[in-house]
Amino acid sequence: MKKAETEMRAEYKRSDFVKLERGKFFKKASKGTSVALIEPKLAKAFPTSESVNEALRGLLALADETARITGRSKQTARKRAAI
Repeated sequence: MKKAETEMRAEYKRSDFVKLERGKFFKKASKGTSVALIEPKLAKAFPTSESVNEALRGLLALADETARITGRSKQTARKRAAI
């Protein structure tokens, strides 16, 4: 006959286990993380946290690259032609 699934194995003792604490690692796990709700259509395009992070990293990199582009010279076209 099969042992009930609720029974502990013989090698384990109740004294080996301390009192369980709910949410013991919650603060550590959630430190530095944010939760954002995205629309269902976006969730299909970005099914995992890593895919969202990768897309956001790419967007930040693109923003950094384009922020370095300088504007046009303040000289007018006629002045440039004369030089």
